[in-house]
Amino acid sequence: MLNHDIIREATRLTRSGQLVEATALLQRMLRGEKERGTTAPTTGHPAPAAGIEPPTIEAKANAAETRRPRPAAQPAVDIAKNLHGLGLGGALRRAPPSMADIVPDGARFLEGVYANAAGSRAYRLFIPSGYHGQAIPLVIMLHGCTQSPEDFAAGTRMNFIAEEQTCFVAYPAQRAEANQAKCWNWFRPADQQRGAGEPSLIAGITRQIMCDHSVDPERVYVAGLSAGAAAAAVMGSTYGDLYAAIGIHSGLACGAASDLPSALMAMKQGGGPEAMPSGGPPVPTIVFHGDRDTTVHSKNGARIVRQSLGGFRTKAKVHRGRVPGGHAYTRTIHTDAGGRGILEHWEIHGAGHAWSGGSPAGSYTDPDGPDATREMLRFFLEHSLQQRRN
Repeated sequence: MLNHDIIREATRLTRSGQLVEATALLQRMLRGEKERGTTAPTTGHPAPAAGIEPPTIEAKANAAETRRPRPAAQPAVDIAKNLHGLGLGGALRRAPPSMADIVPDGARFLEGVYANAAGSRAYRLFIPSGYHGQAIPLVIMLHGCTQSPEDFAAGTRMNFIAEEQTCFVAYPAQRAEANQAKCWNWFRPADQQRGAGEPSLIAGITRQIMCDHSVDPERVYVAGLSAGAAAAAVMGSTYGDLYAAIGIHSGLACGAASDLPSALMAMKQGGGPEAMPSGGPPVPTIVFHGDRDTTVHSKNGARIVRQSLGGFRTKAKVHRGRVPGGHAYTRTIHTDAGGRGILEHWEIHGAGHAWSGGSPAGSYTDPDGPDATREMLRFFLEHSLQQRRN
C-alpha cells in the first residue's frame, strides 16, 4: 500500500470501530515497514467498541521518555511493557506522591467538581497561604495522558512557584470514561470548539473558580503537557477572551488533527494550519519542546509559534544557554512593535517527552532542563487581558 492508501484504510477502520487494527496499520507505516498485503494487521487484541476513542493518543506516549542521566527521573515502572499499539495494556503503577511534594506548608489543595451539558470533571484547586480575599491570578494546568492532578502538581511543582507569587492553580482531571488513558481528547473536532465538549468543561471550571474565589479576571492563564498542552492550545484558540496567555509543553497546535490517523501523522511529522484567523494580536504563548522528543515531534513547537503569530509582525531575538550540568537550550523571543515579548519558544537540546526542570516526585519529568514551571509563570504574569486590549 502507498501511504495515502494506508491512511484511507486506517480512517475506514477507525470509523468502523476497529481502532486497534487502525493503530497497528498506521504504526507500521510510520516505522517505514512495507505492507505485505492489503488487509490491516491485527494485534491479537479485540477491537474496542465503536465510538470509543483509543486509550491514548500520545502514541507510545510514555515509552519514548527522555534519556535522562539521573535515574531518579525515570518512571517507577517500565512503561513500555504496559503498551500495545496506542493503548495502555495496563495502568501505570506508581506510588502516589506525598502531599509534601504537592502543597507547601500553610497552603490548601481543595477538591471540586464542575458539570454542564457536556458532562462533568473533577478538579483540584491550590490556594496559596498568602490569599486573604484579594484578587489574585489563576493558572489552569492540564495534565498529560495517564497522569492525575496530584501527579502533575508534584512533577511540575507549580504550586510551590505559585505560593511564591500568590496565585491560584487549578488542575482539571480527565475521566477514564472519556478516555481510557485519561488523555484530553484534543484531536476530536467535537473537543476543539467553543461552548461544547471538553473546552466548555475546562472553561466552566475556570469560571466556577472565578465565581467562588477572588480571581483577577485580567490574569487567568492555561497551560498543559503533551495531550494537555494540545488541549491548552485549543483553549487559547477558542477562549482567547478568557485566558490572558497560554503555555504549551511538548504539545501540538490547535487544529493539528481531526481524527486518529491525522493525530498520529501530526505527532510524528508536525501538523496543523500555519495560521489561525484572528481579528487582533496573538494570544501570548510560551512553548517548551525537547528536540529529541520521539512522541510528539519538535516540529510541532515551531508550528505552534507560526500559527500563533499568523500575519502579525514581530522581531525575533535568539538567546542560547545551558543549565549547569544539564541541557542546552535555544530561547527565541518574539516582540511586538512596543518591544514587549508576546511569544517565547524554548527548544531544549537533548530532551525528550518530559516536563523540563520538573521533579521526579511526578511522572514524565526531566530535572536537567531549564525550569519550565518558573519560566512559564514568569511569562504569564507579564501579560494580562487589558494589555491585549490596549
